[in-house]
Parts: sequence; C-alpha cells; structure tokens
Amino acid sequence: MFLWDLKNEHAVMAKEDPDYRNDFIDGNRTFIRFAAARTVHHFVSEHDDEWSVAMVAFNEAIEKYSPDKGSFSSFAEHVIRNRLTDVMRSEYRHQSEVLFEPLALEGGVKGAETADPVTIEIQKKLEEEANQSSYDPRAQAREEIEAVQKLLAGYGFSFYDLISCSPKAQKTKEECAKAVVALLTDDELFSRMQEKQSLPAEGIMQACGVKKKILERHRKYIIAAAEILHGEYPLLAQYMDYIRKQIPI
Repeated sequence: MFLWDLKNEHAVMAKEDPDYRNDFIDGNRTFIRFAAARTVHHFVSEHDDEWSVAMVAFNEAIEKYSPDKGSFSSFAEHVIRNRLTDVMRSEYRHQSEVLFEPLALEGGVKGAETADPVTIEIQKKLEEEANQSSYDPRAQAREEIEAVQKLLAGYGFSFYDLISCSPKAQKTKEECAKAVVALLTDDELFSRMQEKQSLPAEGIMQACGVKKKILERHRKYIIAAAEILHGEYPLLAQYMDYIRKQIPI
C-alpha cells in the first residue's frame, strides 16, 4: 500500500486502527530494514534475526508514538536502534558469562539452554556468520580470556577464580566498583598494583573508603576488573559495564 510512508498523521492512524497498522507496517518494510542496517552496520534481509527485532520495535514505536514526540520517522528509528542495541548487548553479555565457565574454551557452552529465545536465535546467527566472516565474537572472547588469563597469572590467580569470588550482593558490588574506579582514576595507585602484583588496599581505603574486609574478600575480582577495564578487552568489559558507567569522563 505504501512506499516508505512515514507521515506523522499516518502513524497516529496506525496506532488507532489495527487493520490500517498492518498496511502501514507492510508499506514501510524497506525503512525498517534500513533502520536496522544503520544500527548493526551490515545489510539486513527479511530472513535475518535483526529484521524480526526491528519489526517488533517498529510496532512498539507505533504504540508509543504521539505528535509531541516529533517526527515519527526519527522516533521509530530511535526505538529500533535501542531494541537492536539491547539484543546485541544481551548477546555479548551472555557470551561473556557463558565463557566464564572453564569448559567454554573447550567448546562446551554451559547455561545456553537458559537463555531467552531471542538471544539463542541471535547466537545461532552469529555462529552462522562466523563461517562467512573474518569476525567471530565467540573467538574474540576466547582470545580475550586467554590474554587476561596470562595477565592474572602474574598476580597468582586464575581467570576462572572469578566465578567463585565475584560479588553477589548489590551493596558488595557497589563497594567493589568503588575500589575499581579508585584504581582506574589514580595512575599512581594502578601502577603500584601492577608493579607489586598485588592490591594496594591501604591506598584504595584512603581514596574511596571501602572497608578492608571487602578488599580482602574480593581482591581477585577487583584486580581482574581493573585490568580488564584498563586494557583492550571490549567483550569482557561488557560483563563489568556497571563499573565502567561510574568512571568519570
């Protein structure tokens, strides 16, 4: 019916009339694909998982749109971009968490069966594309883990120790985050940690007031988080995004 018809009044009509909405969505399939492609930076066909996510997001945009939100085309692309970004972040976070399991480096993927359907489908797509592309997120994550494993060996512990020593309670996570931020924002403190291959507990306590008991109990996690966020480990850094958000720009 339409050929890329994104007039604001038509979006309002689509919101109020289910039959008109179906035609409106069908008429803007090209726009939906283009908006998805601009987010994921590669061509998107209607056979791709990104297409399905973008279609759902476009329908969501219709549901939430009102004229006071400005141009519907801009609003719709914003919603599509956000939903696709959420899925990609979820996938990278899932891969990082799964790869924390020792068997992951041997090809085992524990916990994948508990992932949500969208994540599972996106993961399958990534694996398929890895056979046709030079970029493989799973291979990159393995490389990052191997590099961090060597780095942490100098501190006397293994990357896989993080599974058991990572903070679980929210309050403890917040305290550990303070300690990591203190290291990342104080070059002298960070250098002292690297030179002595140990956590400069006294310096951290003075810098941010985190209690010694927390620093001792989660020493390995704090060191690893600081090294990962300080280095070039983008996929593993996703796992510690809540810390990175607290680092002053």
